[in-house]
Amino acid sequence: MKTLVIARHGNTFRQGETPTRVGSRTDLELVEEQRGRGIGLYLKKLGLTPTRILAAPLKRTMRTAELAAEELGNPCPVLADARFIEVDYGPDENRTEEQVMDRLGRAAAAAAGRDAAALSADELQGLGAAAIDLWNARAVVPDGWKVDVPRIIANWRELAAEVAEGEVLLCVSSNGTIRFAPHITGDYDGFCAAHDIKVPTGGVCIFTSADGAAWTCSEWGTKAFKQI
Repeated sequence: MKTLVIARHGNTFRQGETPTRVGSRTDLELVEEQRGRGIGLYLKKLGLTPTRILAAPLKRTMRTAELAAEELGNPCPVLADARFIEVDYGPDENRTEEQVMDRLGRAAAAAAGRDAAALSADELQGLGAAAIDLWNARAVVPDGWKVDVPRIIANWRELAAEVAEGEVLLCVSSNGTIRFAPHITGDYDGFCAAHDIKVPTGGVCIFTSADGAAWTCSEWGTKAFKQI
């Protein structure tokens, strides 16, 4: 049996703070340890001890992986792997969701030949929300974001191919990048139809492959810190 565990980093905003869309160019620290430690404790509960731990080279992902490793008894070092860094949100990097919706709404209006100045704030927000809905439902990249979809898909497939028989590999990444991981199952559209592809902070996803069979997903976005 081959096991690939993919987890999203913990929180980077405290309760009451206004979150922003944090991508690869915004390197924030974690503001709590519960979710990172929860990943490790949950894997311990399942009897899954990683033989390799990879993390995107950002403070939030590396620290989450380190916290998980501590709870697992530090079975192996945490290695930085740039293949799984978060996506670049382009002009929406580090902006609030309201600002993101407004810009995307204006872009959608222009693409449709409509005058954004003639639209109300609510109409612009609605157009922007529609773009985000597509991103969350089927990973359709919104206008202006710098996301190399073929490369990210290839990275996940490469990682899946690297997992050895009997190995448990843990990879800590971010929401924008993780949503492409189910391509390793060979049925991404079917997966999107059955799952919310937006993984919560501290969420755990588990894929397995037995005897050379296709990868299957047994858990997706499990809030580990609530399961221990």
